[in-house]
Amino acid sequence: MGIRRHFETLVRPGALAEVTQRADESPGISVGLDSTAVDDIWTAAEKTYLTGLYPAMALCVRRRGQVIIDRAIGHARGNAPHDSASAQRIAATPQTLFNLFSASKMVTAMLVHLCSQRGLLHFDDPVVDYLPEFGRHGKHRMTIRHVLTHRAGIPHIPREFADIGLIEHPEQILQLLADQKPLWRPGRRLAYHALTGGYVLAPIVERLLGKPIRQVLHDEILAPLGFATFNYGIAPSRLGEVAVNAFTGPAILPGVSNLMRRALSVDFNEAVRISNDPRFLTGVVPAGNIIGTANEASRFMQLLLNGGELDGVRIFDAKTIQRATMESSYHEIDLTMGAPVNYSMGFMLGARFASVYGLNTQRAFGHMGFTNIFVYADPSRDIAVALMTSGKPAFSVGLARTIMLMQTIAKRVPRDGRGPLMRQL
Repeated sequence: MGIRRHFETLVRPGALAEVTQRADESPGISVGLDSTAVDDIWTAAEKTYLTGLYPAMALCVRRRGQVIIDRAIGHARGNAPHDSASAQRIAATPQTLFNLFSASKMVTAMLVHLCSQRGLLHFDDPVVDYLPEFGRHGKHRMTIRHVLTHRAGIPHIPREFADIGLIEHPEQILQLLADQKPLWRPGRRLAYHALTGGYVLAPIVERLLGKPIRQVLHDEILAPLGFATFNYGIAPSRLGEVAVNAFTGPAILPGVSNLMRRALSVDFNEAVRISNDPRFLTGVVPAGNIIGTANEASRFMQLLLNGGELDGVRIFDAKTIQRATMESSYHEIDLTMGAPVNYSMGFMLGARFASVYGLNTQRAFGHMGFTNIFVYADPSRDIAVALMTSGKPAFSVGLARTIMLMQTIAKRVPRDGRGPLMRQL
């Protein structure tokens, strides 16, 4: 009821401005955009918000390394459909923390690529070389490359994963996956691994570098670059800063619910409920719980867009970024998604037509997160983008507005090929 009643007030002139906050931004004209481009992009964001699907949204766009949009709209708490009219509303700000969900996969993947950069592993090494317990049921054929490209053959999440308390026992999770029989021989078919792949990659990184993956991310990337958050989970003392997720939109149709259950192992509504559980928010889910601001997510993509260097600090070699974003599948049907998806070793790639990043985004790379979070870079436009949302619709005609927001960014930012990564390709 809360969000519905709130949206009735947004017809007033200036009402959207009252629920919008922004941080420091550079003018679009200073980075080669015409005078109306930023306004057009933000208008598309406002129209997306007005669908009522997202109690809170945050958008950060960098162009040529400069922040041209860093804004939040709506409420991080108190304005979800299940909230009462008397619930206290907490405004969303550019400092509001959001869960990246599956967009976390590309962060974990880059830690694997960092190990490769240092000569600690090869992508075609069998997983059992690093996790000997994984050799059962024919999984001795599974390679690190298979896991990174969603071809490992273990896309289904064991039923036991529905127990949120399992997050606190990663050794039990690894045992469950080691005992699992692959659905097919590793490498043969493409099927999105929503959570399982992360729990295979994380212990490999941990065993190679000798410390927990949360510490690896902090020591190797976050601390050198001065990130405040953007790690697996959040400290318990900061739980109140995280936007509360809410199921929004119409009831889920049986076909869609079956697809979601196949990917998540639980019903859609239950997945949303789990996403707000403190154990999920403070634990480590390598494929699903990096928590940070939209600005930090965009800044991470800027690091990759720059070829691995940011603010004078080099983290990755340019060749590492090229290898990580090299296409491994092209419009092949993903058996989990039921649709064609372009993947690299860790990223969802753009395309000319069927792309989540808009039309003519062949060079774009990034990842979506549950359900409508988009974090990506497009070297041909020299942009790094993060759209964070707290609404979790399964299906709604209003999603067309979300797609149009991505398309507006692609349309209003010209492809000029001036990005650092483009010059290195």
